[in-house]
Amino acid sequence: MPGPHSILRWLLVCLFCGGLAFPCFALEPEPRKWNHLPLGTNFAGVGYVYAEADIFADPALLLENVEMELHTWAAKYIRTFELFEKSARFDLTQAYQEGRWTGLLNGVSASTSRKGWSDTFLRLAVNLYGAPPLSGKEFADYRSNVKNETIVGIALTVRLPTGKYMDDKLINLGQNRIVFRPQFGVIHTREKWTVEVTGEVAFYTDNDDFFNGKTLEQKPLYIIHAHLIHTFRPGLWVGASLGYDYGGENSIDGIDKNNRKQEIGWAFSLGYPINRSSGIKVAYVGTRTQESTGFDSDMLTTSLSFLW
Repeated sequence: MPGPHSILRWLLVCLFCGGLAFPCFALEPEPRKWNHLPLGTNFAGVGYVYAEADIFADPALLLENVEMELHTWAAKYIRTFELFEKSARFDLTQAYQEGRWTGLLNGVSASTSRKGWSDTFLRLAVNLYGAPPLSGKEFADYRSNVKNETIVGIALTVRLPTGKYMDDKLINLGQNRIVFRPQFGVIHTREKWTVEVTGEVAFYTDNDDFFNGKTLEQKPLYIIHAHLIHTFRPGLWVGASLGYDYGGENSIDGIDKNNRKQEIGWAFSLGYPINRSSGIKVAYVGTRTQESTGFDSDMLTTSLSFLW
C-alpha cells in the first residue's frame, strides 16, 4: 500500500513532467498540461529562459537583419481543486524580462533595449475524462494501480495586458491587449511511455493604442503540440516535443499586412528530482518560421519546482 513517500514521488512526477513554461513566443511546445494531480495541492516554481532570435520583419517597416537577445525570469503557481466533480487546476505565471534588439533601420545600424514586467498569464484547466478528483491515500492508491490510462481535458489560457508597454515604440514587452487561448488535450500513458497532443486557438482583442495611435487587429492563430515522454523512475524523465502554428495575420488601421504566421517548433526536456518536494527541469526549445516574416528562435530554459 502506498505511503507518504509514494505520494510525494508521484507529485514530483506530475510536477516535473509538466514542467514550467515561461512564455517568450506563441509557439513553445509544453508537455503534460493535463497531468492527474491530487486535490488541494500547491505547486510553485521559478525559472530562467535565455532566448536568441532572428526576426524577419515586414519590408514596409524598413527593418533588416534584426536580431534579439532576451532574458526572462519567471515565477509560476499552480493550485489544484475539484470543479463540477472533475479534477481541475489554476495556473498563474508572471515574468520579468530584459532584452536587446539590433539591426538595420532604413539601412543604418540601430539598436534598442527593453526591461520590465511581461504580461500576466492565467490558465484554468479541467480534466473531463480520466484523472478522477482524489486526494491523499485515495489518490496514491489509484495512481499505484494504474499503468495504462487516457486523460482528456479542456482549458482556457488568458494573457492579460499587464506588461510594460509604450505606444510610441514598435518593440514592447507587453502587448496592450487580451489574448484568449482555449485548449483541448489528450494524454495516453502505457507503462513508462506517455504520448500527449494539445490543440489550441489564440484569439486576440484589438490594440487600439498601437504605435502612435493606430489600431492593431490580428486574426486567430491555430496551434498544435505533440509530446513523447519516457519516465525512468519517479521524477526522472526525458521528453521530445513538436509544435506547429498557422494564421495570425495582422492588420493596422484596416490595412492587411500579409504577415501570416507559420512556424515549426521542437523541444527536448529533462526532469531530475532533488528531493521528495523539489526538482529541476532543463530544456531546449527551437522554432523556425516557414514564411517570409516571423521568428527563428533558440531558447535554453531551467527551472526549479517545489510543492507543499
